[in-house]
Amino acid sequence: MKIWPDRGLWQHRDFLNLWAAQTVSAFGSRITRTALPALAIVTLGASDGEVALLAALGVAPAIVVSLAASGFIERIAKRPLMIAADISRAVLIASVPVVAWLGGLGMTQLYAVAVLACIAGTLFQIADQAFLPAIVEKEDLIEGNSKLSATDSVAEIAGPGIAGLLIQAVTAPVAVLLDALSFLWSAAFLTRIRVNEPRSDREPGRPLARAAAGIRAIWASRYVRPLFLAEMLGMLSWGFFAALYMLFALRELGLDIATTGLIIGVGGIGAFAGALFSGWVTRAIGFGPALLLFLILNMGAGALFAAARGPGWDSIALLVAHQLIGDCFAVAYAIQARSLRQSVMPRAVLGRVAAAGVTAQATMLSLGAFAAVPLAEWLGVRGAVWTGVLIGLGSVLVVFASPVPRLRRIEEAEPPRPA
Repeated sequence: MKIWPDRGLWQHRDFLNLWAAQTVSAFGSRITRTALPALAIVTLGASDGEVALLAALGVAPAIVVSLAASGFIERIAKRPLMIAADISRAVLIASVPVVAWLGGLGMTQLYAVAVLACIAGTLFQIADQAFLPAIVEKEDLIEGNSKLSATDSVAEIAGPGIAGLLIQAVTAPVAVLLDALSFLWSAAFLTRIRVNEPRSDREPGRPLARAAAGIRAIWASRYVRPLFLAEMLGMLSWGFFAALYMLFALRELGLDIATTGLIIGVGGIGAFAGALFSGWVTRAIGFGPALLLFLILNMGAGALFAAARGPGWDSIALLVAHQLIGDCFAVAYAIQARSLRQSVMPRAVLGRVAAAGVTAQATMLSLGAFAAVPLAEWLGVRGAVWTGVLIGLGSVLVVFASPVPRLRRIEEAEPPRPA
């Protein structure tokens, strides 16, 4: 499958607008992901617990939001919701440099921005997962997901590295301002999309009931169910990394913020490679074996990060290898897993499935981030990081024991039986 613009979806007007919106928004998001913890650590002198709490607050609200969204997401048009979420994030994130320049920036401000931006971002994510199948045909889903993942990887390459350099050169508030502008760019391109979105005529129901319906739809598929369970373990593992990565790099290893940003950015090279060859490897060895291989290499790469010691070149090499290998196979896995869900699940329940998935993922991500705080104080930051690595490896066992590795082609996965 080719990624670059010679045919296929590169000639699809609505897809191009979605691609343009997500590309710049993804670039800006990488800046904020690096800049907010850097503001807390470098500018405000936040403690380890405060930095970990900031990371946790950036994901925890998604639990409540996704539960609430499960009651209405299928009944409304996705595009206006995504536009509103982009504009909200632009305003929220722009408030950080404004308050900083007025001399009033503190951890309370960062906590508030993290919570509210998470709410808007969660709504965007749920709507986005159900929006792509409304734009492209079923047979184009893998191509669409591959192209979006490839360009997201370009943002991963450049964003964190530039963020680190910007923070040292012109301060973190200026770097954050660029992120706010990126969300306005995203909203502008989303307004150019013209598509008739199918909506469900079912009554909204109670949020918990709708989330439960999404979980039941997932559980009814013997192929989607193990991926769901594996991703829950993966999110729990990622919660540890989200809370501890900057602490481990800046304080445990003694790296500076610019070097750390550049290391994170290197991961985008691997992610871009994963988006390019994901389809090729899948065709060569079969869908299921490829998915399992991608997951093994993705989760196993965390051990490279945990093994690093000190600020020397050997540690930098381990962190670079972690970013290259981990991001490469994380993207390769995500493309195929997302395409399987979108292909197998009926379109009428995609909103519920997306909301249920985000709820469960946000719950596990939050648990991991919150658990990392006391665990880092008990075992040390390194011990807590190793705990996250071992949890992630458990996801491999879940997929290995399922029918997924026996799938040769995605078309062989039958849809779940009606409840």
